[in-house]
Amino acid sequence: MAHGSRDRAAHAGQVAVITGASRGLGAGLAASLASEGMRLGLCARTRPDGPVGTESVTASVDVTDARAVDAFAGDVVEAFGRIDLWVNNAGVLAPIGPLAEADPDALHRHIDINILGVLHGSAAFARHVRARPGTGALVNISSGAATNPYEGWAAYCASKAAVEMISEVIAREERHHGLIAFAVSPGVVDSDMQVLIRSTSAGSFPQVDRFLRVQEDQAFNSPAWVAQFIVEQCLEAAIGAATRGGTGTVRLRVPPGPGGARPSAT
Repeated sequence: MAHGSRDRAAHAGQVAVITGASRGLGAGLAASLASEGMRLGLCARTRPDGPVGTESVTASVDVTDARAVDAFAGDVVEAFGRIDLWVNNAGVLAPIGPLAEADPDALHRHIDINILGVLHGSAAFARHVRARPGTGALVNISSGAATNPYEGWAAYCASKAAVEMISEVIAREERHHGLIAFAVSPGVVDSDMQVLIRSTSAGSFPQVDRFLRVQEDQAFNSPAWVAQFIVEQCLEAAIGAATRGGTGTVRLRVPPGPGGARPSAT
């Protein structure tokens, strides 16, 4: 990745949608993409605040509701004419603990948000890209937990594995329609999710010490670093990949940032 040498003006006026944009990584991505001059469509269960000075469409959207996601996509297109980048970031970690002890309702809600939410957002964006000229980049936020089993994270590991396979399938289905799909694992970004992990007992999550050490070392990837990766490796790659008629590698891992973040489960 480049380190600040890119022409940020190259993305001025482009449009990005981010789900789960009210806090954490989603809010950080919004701020960073705004600094690129991009216009934003931001949604979450709690209506996000758009970055000051940035053209944005914001709404309270339940990503488990396909009609609501479609309607939000339509609102963004009505406001800005098109969408160039769609980031399915909305997701949850809970329930944490042995699967045998998990609340079935919590498991159901987890799967609805982490899998159905990605399916709904991806489908809405695919239909949009098919309906207009040019390419579009779809980014589904994944995790190292997609490929590494963690005791206490049965639902999270399963949902992120599903996100990666969904992305692979969409990449194949849409390769001749201009949509380029990626599953991006951002590394450890300090957020409310990380606070939840660090507050979990070793009995429920045996690897909690690993995340406590990351906090002690302040070895986090910043949202700005993740945003730069998405712009360079996904958005900028979309045109070239579309020209070749394929995406190449779909599953991407954000490398450690300048702060020294280490690859990890989240």
